[in-house]
Amino acid sequence: MQTGNVAYHPTHSAYPATDIFANCGSPVVAVTNGRILEVSRVDRYSKTGPQGPNNGGKAVSLLGDDGVRYYGSHLTNVAGGIEAGVRVRAGQQVGTVGKTGNANNVCHLHFGISPPCEKTADWWIRRGVVWPASFLDAWRKKRNTSPAAKVRDWRADNGCPKAP
Repeated sequence: MQTGNVAYHPTHSAYPATDIFANCGSPVVAVTNGRILEVSRVDRYSKTGPQGPNNGGKAVSLLGDDGVRYYGSHLTNVAGGIEAGVRVRAGQQVGTVGKTGNANNVCHLHFGISPPCEKTADWWIRRGVVWPASFLDAWRKKRNTSPAAKVRDWRADNGCPKAP
């Protein structure tokens, strides 16, 4: 995310992820070079529907060149030209901060880090399995660090569970 008014907490609710709070419409950018895995341009979340698969609303999933999947959701919109299979570079805008899905009417970016596993439709992994805050802290200080080792360790310990 490239904006001045950003805050995040090092923890999340029931699983490792981080909510990055910023003004709605703030740009969301690719954290690394890679290929887009999955794009959701339509908010299919419903409080009365199944909880989990559509919680993120409008979202983008990126497979970084480091082998890590980065997931951002609750977007207001996905940037033009961002589609599955498209190559992006670090800093390229992929969307804007919003409050779609189960964002509880609060503008923020849900940010998850995980192995690619099935690459799509494994929402329980895609939403996040490695705590992002230490990497966000490093990136904020302009330190080039990757969660690849932590993601590899998580996958070695857990595999790719077929259900949440």
